[in-house]
This record gives sequence, structure tokens and C-alpha cells, in this order.
Amino acid sequence: MNSSESLAVIIERGGLYRDVSGTSPVEVITNLIGSLPILPSVPADTMLGAVLERETLMPTGIGRGIALPHPRNPFIPPDGEQFISIAYLKNPVDWKSLDGEKVNTLILIISASAKQHLGTLSKINFLCRQDGFLKMLREKAALDDLLAYIREAEKHWK
Repeated sequence: MNSSESLAVIIERGGLYRDVSGTSPVEVITNLIGSLPILPSVPADTMLGAVLERETLMPTGIGRGIALPHPRNPFIPPDGEQFISIAYLKNPVDWKSLDGEKVNTLILIISASAKQHLGTLSKINFLCRQDGFLKMLREKAALDDLLAYIREAEKHWK
């Protein structure tokens, strides 16, 4: 739950979802959030509303086939457990990314504080600049393989 929590642990908590369908960012995000386990502290419609509200302000496509949807402000309780869910899309979707590339992977970030969110974003941005990590996402690697890659990267962040 703290900002120094392992990225691998946060992703393991959020899980990996394959073949998430949709033809627009709204449909894809709706389908992904509808697939997530129920959080006792946050109704799914609250999470969906917060993530979609942020998306309308500015699309979260960061390029290279990746989007990082997240709420504008943390909404899970301070004692709640942040999570990241990775989703491979059934079909690429135009996310208005600056590089014009359609998105095929979502990394949904749900944090309990701004500090956690910024730390998590920093780590994900680092990974998204690594050719090995990008290749794994393009090839729709298994969760265990992604986690092993991230754990290895984290050894060098300490």
C-alpha cells in the first residue's frame, strides 16, 4: 500500500486480462472494469466514472500501442490496496495517441494517493521505454513472464 511497494506486487494484485473487447476507449475501459473483481470499498460504477472522466479530459494513450487509463484523483480509501490491471485488447483501438499508433495494451492504474500514483507512473513509464518490455506486451506475454521481467528490473531501482 505504500509508495515503495513493488510494482510486480501491484500488478499481480490487479491481474492480466486477455481479449478485452471494444471499438472505442469508453467501450474498452467499461469492459475491462466490468471484468475486475469487486472491490468492497469502491463500487465498479464509481471506478468506471472516475476513469472515464479522466479520459475525457485528455486521452491516456502514451504511444507505442499503450494506454494508461487512471482516475484524475485517487478514490480508494487511504488504507485500500492500489492495483494495476494489464489488459490485452481483442482488437487495436484508436486512443488519440500522439504517435498515431492504435492501442493494443491497457495498463489501468488505481492508486490510493497522489504519491503512490506518481511513483507507479514513473516506474511504468520507465518500463514502457524498454524494448524488452514492449516486445512482451506486443506478444501478449503471460502474467508470470511479465512479473519476472519487472522483478528483475526492480532489482536495479533500489
